[in-house]
Amino acid sequence: MTSGAADWSGLQMFARYAYPPNQRGYCGPDDHMALLHYRDSGAIDGGLADLARSFHGPWPYLKMLAERTGAGGPFSRRVVEAYWIGNELLDAIDTTDFGNTVEERFRPRTSAPVWRRMAEAIPGGFPHHSFHVFVTYPWVGLLEETHRGEPLEILDQCRIRWGRVRGLEGADAVVESRPLEWDRQKLYLGAPRLENVTVPASLSGQLTEGDYVSMHWTWICDRIDRRQLSNLERFSIRQLTMTNEELSHPGPAHVLG
Repeated sequence: MTSGAADWSGLQMFARYAYPPNQRGYCGPDDHMALLHYRDSGAIDGGLADLARSFHGPWPYLKMLAERTGAGGPFSRRVVEAYWIGNELLDAIDTTDFGNTVEERFRPRTSAPVWRRMAEAIPGGFPHHSFHVFVTYPWVGLLEETHRGEPLEILDQCRIRWGRVRGLEGADAVVESRPLEWDRQKLYLGAPRLENVTVPASLSGQLTEGDYVSMHWTWICDRIDRRQLSNLERFSIRQLTMTNEELSHPGPAHVLG
């Protein structure tokens, strides 16, 4: 590591969470193999930092969290954890700061009607990945233009999910988790079910049955402790509740019909 590397302590965490959508071409640079190398090798350097900055979704939120909380640089572990999982830093963010960041990022790239509907979510929003999934993605066309799956499946897989390992089979794990479901009015978490997900090389041999894990698309991102589990569940449900109950024009309803 170079000097100032302590400020990059969250870069490996960033790589683990950012790789699954990058592999599918949803966000970040075109060369997903470079991010895969960093994720699996454990290396941390300026090259990984440059890759992380090219993720135009998370980057503005990471900068804002770092600047407004004094919790380290944009790639400090607490800041990266706040965005992907959630922690106390999110409660320290002022709505005005959050709104300015969202407006700067998206208002120039959307039509006036779309921006007005996105802006409805700002007063109850916070710089967590779930805001991007449930508010931003439906309105910027991700779910309608990719044609790579049903919108509900994309919403479910794109959010950071949590679950408990119930079995290990080679490079895969069987995880019990609650899927996202839609009743034609609201999104909600359904009954627990088993799903097969891939264990990255960086976690090979480190998981045991009963561990709690976080997941993004078809990959396990990390083994998480009970504090992280509680935060991920709390902030995800908080955003989901706000999307369902406090918006006149919820984005998921727009795409799910």
